[in-house]
Amino acid sequence: MNQETILTEVNNIFIDVLDDENIKLERNTTEKDIEEWDSLTHIQLVVAVEKRSKIRFKSSEINSWARCAMQLSSARMHNKFLETGIYKSQILI
Repeated sequence: MNQETILTEVNNIFIDVLDDENIKLERNTTEKDIEEWDSLTHIQLVVAVEKRSKIRFKSSEINSWARCAMQLSSARMHNKFLETGIYKSQILI
């Protein structure tokens, strides 16, 4: 699957964590674009992405991210989504 599909999945996670149906992530969305996205929320988002994709990011990966939405949709997540069939379930909904 492509990065846009992953971004859609991450967008759904943002909506759930931040409890805001109006969130629309773009490839370059950063914490400055979303008022509720602070350092604590960033950790909550990472944890939610880890749970959804069933992977565990390394601290070094998380620390290197510039809090950009696309960083939350890393290549490892892409591969895990493919393995677990999350794309299929997301597309059918």
